[in-house]
Amino acid sequence: MTSSSTRAAVPDDPTRTRLAAAGAAAVIVGAGLTLRAVATGEVAKYGGDALYTLLLFALVLVVAPGTAPVRAAALALAVSWGVEFLQLTDGPAYLARQSTAARLVLGSTFNAPDLFWYAVGAATGPLVVRRR
Repeated sequence: MTSSSTRAAVPDDPTRTRLAAAGAAAVIVGAGLTLRAVATGEVAKYGGDALYTLLLFALVLVVAPGTAPVRAAALALAVSWGVEFLQLTDGPAYLARQSTAARLVLGSTFNAPDLFWYAVGAATGPLVVRRR
């Protein structure tokens, strides 16, 4: 079995791409929630970081299904890093205290190792997606 045969195909049809990406997003959210329920410490934290960026990757393909996987990954990584650097300000921490959703999306505290794990999540997207 070659590596290309083990990757999920993303068809050129925008509707099918959106559906596949939306399904993947749902699976990623489920994986993140499961990870938080069964794991603790660094596994839960850094696994969640990678899944966060992978979710953003899938959402890029939902919104813009014609986006090349590498470009979608770069955009997801840029957003993830942007949110992480935003945590150097007081805004995310303030919002995290006000809302669980804000805490999940924005986090609250800058953590440099998160940047690496976001990159892992971004790199995973194009590895599991191929265009027909």
